[in-house]
Amino acid sequence: MTMKTIFSKLFLVAIAMMAVVSCKNSKALMPNISGKAGEVIVVIDRENWEGNLGNALRDVLADDCPYLVPREPLFTLANVSVSGFGDLFKIHRNIIIFNINPQNQKEQIQYINDAWAKPQCVIRLDAYDSESALNLFKENSARIISTIEQAERDRNIANAIRYENASVSAVVKEIMGGTPHFPDGYRIRKNTGDFIWIAYDSASILQDILVYKYPAVGNEQDFTLENLIANRNAVLKDNVPSSAEGSFMTTDESYLKPTVEYIKFRGRQFAQVRGWWDVHGGWMGGPFVMHAFYSQDAKEIIVLDAFVHAPGHDKRQLLRQVESIIYSFEWDKTE
Repeated sequence: MTMKTIFSKLFLVAIAMMAVVSCKNSKALMPNISGKAGEVIVVIDRENWEGNLGNALRDVLADDCPYLVPREPLFTLANVSVSGFGDLFKIHRNIIIFNINPQNQKEQIQYINDAWAKPQCVIRLDAYDSESALNLFKENSARIISTIEQAERDRNIANAIRYENASVSAVVKEIMGGTPHFPDGYRIRKNTGDFIWIAYDSASILQDILVYKYPAVGNEQDFTLENLIANRNAVLKDNVPSSAEGSFMTTDESYLKPTVEYIKFRGRQFAQVRGWWDVHGGWMGGPFVMHAFYSQDAKEIIVLDAFVHAPGHDKRQLLRQVESIIYSFEWDKTE
């Protein structure tokens, strides 16, 4: 190999390293996102915002958030015109951009992280006309919702990790073999060895997480909705009493029936149940979301059960916060 060849290769390596460093520096210099949790800016012209496309956007993205009483929208939408989409709006947390132009090379949807700020979620839809933009949105609406929801979750998880109460997480990890990341302010209210109540309470708001386990049957019955709710009710009756004598937390199955979804998320599989909890013999109630999955040896079912009680307050973000915590669960990697 000649000296000229060696220097040429060294030069190319140096250029590549400079490009990587430049990319990292540009990310580091990005501003932080703006806007409130759950907000989405929709960049689209006024005519389409007030027409069929805008109606479809509101029907999907501002639909009722499940199991919230009173009703709250899934996301809070704000319209910005294409010509008005300047630097002030480009740093918003969640942005959907409609690029409607007959001269577009192709119709497509792009999911972009940290386009102008961090941690940012930008979704861009390129279409030839309003009708094709509407079809493109409808075909991809489920993924659009899940992308924005996961971006909101990831921000909450990052904050939980940054401000983690390591003492709480350590207790859960020792008993369950893994743990979510509990941010500062959470405390252990009750620990029986197979049931842990982790509370973040104020005078008018409860954002609590119950972590418990019970023996697995070892077949498909373990994760049926009927079996999950029956076990949930049995555990709550024994461990979550209310103030009135003989009252305890349970699952409402008449007013707002619970639902189950089977999810694979970042290498983990679990049953996700959403529903409404109330108090047998009392008047309290609120939304809950729980994850149920096998222990590492598959002999037990581990449940992460997050619930909110916040009369007189909006609950959308409160529920998303506790839901994000249970999504952050990780197995103990030191074993």
